[in-house]
Amino acid sequence: MDVILEYIVSALIIVFALIAVEVRDLTRMAASFSIMSILIAIAFYMMDAPYVSVFQLAINAGAITVLFLALLHVMKKRRLE
Repeated sequence: MDVILEYIVSALIIVFALIAVEVRDLTRMAASFSIMSILIAIAFYMMDAPYVSVFQLAINAGAITVLFLALLHVMKKRRLE
């Protein structure tokens, strides 16, 4: 059962990575990047690396996604001016 779960998580990581690269809407790209980062953290946790998983969640899924969304907000304001 664990092997099947690993394959599912790996496939979902690849799917959301491709979505993040191919989608045109930047907000959807940020959301798919965030989901991909969360799935990578789950994969790390399944490999018995809980500290790496927590850092992955804190840095990639949290901080970088928030910074990217803030950048999108600033870019939209500049386009309106």
